[in-house]
Amino acid sequence: MLEKVIYYNELYDFYKDLLTLKQRKYYEDYYFSNMSLQELAEEYNVSRNAIYKQLQNILKKLDHYEEVLKLNYKRKMLKEISKNIKDEKLKQKLDKIFLDD
Repeated sequence: MLEKVIYYNELYDFYKDLLTLKQRKYYEDYYFSNMSLQELAEEYNVSRNAIYKQLQNILKKLDHYEEVLKLNYKRKMLKEISKNIKDEKLKQKLDKIFLDD
């Protein structure tokens, strides 16, 4: 379960600007602020089921964006490639451009 959360947080970092403000707020409140579905439902004056469906929809969107754009995959591949580069200047440039972590 934790691996799944980490994965979606990575996707969120890449694709959050493609989500609506409301979707970002739901995602951040649930995953970053650890609010429960019930707390979110009360906060936004909607049903618990509506929050659940929105969160599922957000995860599907993040999966779709990654399927099409593959930014997270490319970052991981560049990170792997960078580990094997002997030229330190080139490695530093790659790290600076692509590997902001």
